[in-house]
Amino acid sequence: MSETIEKIKCLIIGSGPAGYTAAIYAARANMNPVLYQGTQPGGQLTTTNEVENFPGYPDGVTGPEMMVQLQAQAQRFGTDVRDGWVTKVDFSGPVHKVWVNDTKEIHAQTVIISTGASAKYLGLPSEQHYLQMGGGVSACAVCDGFFYRNQEVVIVGAGDSACEEAHYLSKLCKKVTMLVRSDKFRASRIMEERVRKTENIDILMNHDTVEVVGDGQVVTEIKALNKTTGETITIPATGFFVAIGHKPNTDIFADYITLDETGYIVNVPGSSKTNVAGVFVAGDAADHVYRQAITAAGTGCMAALDAERYLAALD
Repeated sequence: MSETIEKIKCLIIGSGPAGYTAAIYAARANMNPVLYQGTQPGGQLTTTNEVENFPGYPDGVTGPEMMVQLQAQAQRFGTDVRDGWVTKVDFSGPVHKVWVNDTKEIHAQTVIISTGASAKYLGLPSEQHYLQMGGGVSACAVCDGFFYRNQEVVIVGAGDSACEEAHYLSKLCKKVTMLVRSDKFRASRIMEERVRKTENIDILMNHDTVEVVGDGQVVTEIKALNKTTGETITIPATGFFVAIGHKPNTDIFADYITLDETGYIVNVPGSSKTNVAGVFVAGDAADHVYRQAITAAGTGCMAALDAERYLAALD
């Protein structure tokens, strides 16, 4: 056995509300947690300009500021927060083996996976520009729809989630234009009918987004291509929502952890337990329904408590 192997009680893979909440609870339980922040320290909230729906912030808070505060709270109780990301795991035996940056080997009694899920985007340069600016591009209507109340927005997508988010936006916004890239929805019939019956949702089938247009700071309109006629149209909009799915960041666990057909970790109902004893999951890596900061934090608490009970049973 290499002398470079580090043995720890509790390893938390990934940051964000789930990872940091798990760290707070684990640290307070004297589990001496080590948390690796991953490739996106702070998780998806670091790309969110304003967070107004997390309890305890009556005036709202920026995503990055909230993550800094959560990290500080975790460190206050003794969490060892480290840069780096996990590149390989071996959960085949009683010892949970994890490699960081392909070099450092860790043997952990318990592992909490909080690697999250990444929103899929179209990949347009203009889309990415306004996403980074925080000026009108979002992948979460529930998170950001409030900022566009009484305004006109565009949403791209054709599945149940896209229909659900379009319907949600229709209650807040003056007009919602839904761009469906093919000639039919992928959503269930009931969800398709719901958006079709909503008066202020305008559905454009067979339309591709060409460009997100703005003044450099905020979005003002969307250019879309009618693939049937070849015509490019301009749609006035202050918000552009992308609802084409999420990809859970779970690929490195696939050989050992049970995943569903889209890659989300399957947990034991009512708990954070996975199919591997001593390995737990928190946050969006297992949640394809809610995907909110507050629900991620709640499952982070569950994972730490489950890990604590697992360790107590070993003693």
